[in-house]
Amino acid sequence: MSGTKRSEDQKIARMRELGRILREASRAYYQQGSEIMSNFEYDALYDELQALEAKTGLVLSGSPTMEVGYEAVDELPKERHAAPMLSLDKTKDREALRSFIGERRTLVSWKLDGLTVVLTYRDGELFKAVTRGNGEIGEVITNNARVFLGLPLRIPYRGELVLRGEAVISYPDFERINAELPDADAKYKNPRNLCSGSVRQLNNEITAQRSVRFFAFSLVQAPGIDFEDSHEKEFEWLAKQGFNVVEYRVTDADGLDEVLDWFSRKVGTWEIPSDGLVALYDGIEYGRSLGRTAKFPRNSMAFKWKDEVRETKLTEIEWSPSRTGLINPVAVFEPVELEGTTVSRASVHNVSIVRSLALGPGDVITVYKANMIIPQIADNLTRSGTAKIPEICPVCGGRTAIEAENGVETLHCTDPDCQAKKIKAFTLFVSRDAMNIDGLSEMTLEKLIGAGLIHSFADIFRLDEHRDKIAQMEGFGERSCENLLAGIEKASHTTLPRLIYGLGIPNVGASNARVICRAFDYDPERISSADAEELSMTEGIGPVIAQSVTGWFADERNLDLYRELLKLLDVERPRQDESAPLAGKTFVITGSVSHFANRSEAKAAIEAAGGRVSGSVSAKTDYLMNNDSTSGSSKNRKAKELNIPIITEEELIAMLGEDV
Repeated sequence: MSGTKRSEDQKIARMRELGRILREASRAYYQQGSEIMSNFEYDALYDELQALEAKTGLVLSGSPTMEVGYEAVDELPKERHAAPMLSLDKTKDREALRSFIGERRTLVSWKLDGLTVVLTYRDGELFKAVTRGNGEIGEVITNNARVFLGLPLRIPYRGELVLRGEAVISYPDFERINAELPDADAKYKNPRNLCSGSVRQLNNEITAQRSVRFFAFSLVQAPGIDFEDSHEKEFEWLAKQGFNVVEYRVTDADGLDEVLDWFSRKVGTWEIPSDGLVALYDGIEYGRSLGRTAKFPRNSMAFKWKDEVRETKLTEIEWSPSRTGLINPVAVFEPVELEGTTVSRASVHNVSIVRSLALGPGDVITVYKANMIIPQIADNLTRSGTAKIPEICPVCGGRTAIEAENGVETLHCTDPDCQAKKIKAFTLFVSRDAMNIDGLSEMTLEKLIGAGLIHSFADIFRLDEHRDKIAQMEGFGERSCENLLAGIEKASHTTLPRLIYGLGIPNVGASNARVICRAFDYDPERISSADAEELSMTEGIGPVIAQSVTGWFADERNLDLYRELLKLLDVERPRQDESAPLAGKTFVITGSVSHFANRSEAKAAIEAAGGRVSGSVSAKTDYLMNNDSTSGSSKNRKAKELNIPIITEEELIAMLGEDV
């Protein structure tokens, strides 16, 4: 076999290998919400495959350079797009972008890092919202889109409008939502993953709580409107229709540096996630005349930020156990300056990435910030592969096991009594919204568990049996011991919603616990014996939460613990004050308010007066509060269908017995 033929065979073999690796990485990222390699490594492999295809003139079946994403999951109805949604060709080189722009008037805008959504409006009303999906088939999320910030439900234009935009979650909202999640393993890795999960919820109340924002970036059709052959005119028109339009600057090749520098300065402080920029020729007809390739439109190009990469030395891999038993690897390295801040740690996510990077203490690695925000390892220059995957849990000393799912290997502690698992569960149980036990911090819990005094939640309320031993423990003493026991005694007089939330049932937060308890008349036995169908019929509780609750109580150990706690606690059962002005009445609040600071304040006033506030209108609703009774909103229409009174804010205040 000639050297040339052998070289061609090697290239084709490498292309097959690259295709397989990239498809696995995309499937993990888009369908399973996990990562088996960094963005930096993915881009490098993608570019290598693209170069090999150019050299050989061959594109293999199923090549990631010819595919657009992956098939949508089956959680929501699917729908085929009228026209395929293409990806964009991309570059990190300013000169390549300058050459693309040339003398053409070009719009440069943010390339937002969220979930692309196609909207259709008919007769001025939002008719349909569909995710990008695999570019040809997406998921219908119309109900969730109605609660996006920056997305009007009614617009002045009465023709059939179709547009595209990005649903995103800001960094401040991402941090807020993650901070509210008690379980470290439930926390999201980045705003894009959080946004994807929020947009595809079956309950749009959860979507609304996540503060998903929408930015329009492309108009597909708006018959009858003359945009004077300008995409900028389309943007201006969309803004007038009430949409948040993606921020942009107009330039040509000569002004490109100034525009890119402006975006580069802003990206470090901008609160909306972005993974680069998009350059779009302003001329609509000229852009159409260029046509498209198999994957890319020819009238636009993405500009990816050239990552600031620094070389440093890996000092160790820390293995951090969590509540569920997952043990997460974290790279610790000599501090380096990246994008204006000093970093010394980066999540490695899982065992698969530790192995693919062949990490080991003392290795010379390069690090960067993904999207200029999240520290990541770009490459390992020495690849010693000496990192030890621990065989015992660093907390409890129990055996570890590597589990493989969807091609991703993760490390777990196999000991069900691992202290790390207990500490996280106990931290939630004693937290402010749960049992609210003063003085029982995570550090104190760790000491008491380590001393063998606590094995279950119920043991907390028997700690007075170990008064002498606690008083002699390091960091305690008589006074600290007495204060702790007094806090426990006070917390033993509690409410059922606090207890239900504190149990740590998956998907049951403090507000859901209150809803469940109220629906079952604060009867502990009814809650523990309820079936999934009965629970899911509760307004505000969907099938996922219902299955979580019934699944938790189906475990005999959990049920025994629950009943044991009920014997040890004084659980107060609220009494309905029949004289309260809104006793027994259910309200739904929608629209803007003026007398109250916000709708949350109005909700608090109703509940303080004995009423209940729901998120959706149903036959059980007594009143819908909306200052615009003529609105064509879905809640107004539903209330009118069910003959439910629509009251104003002033009427609500009068019902509360207050002056306007």
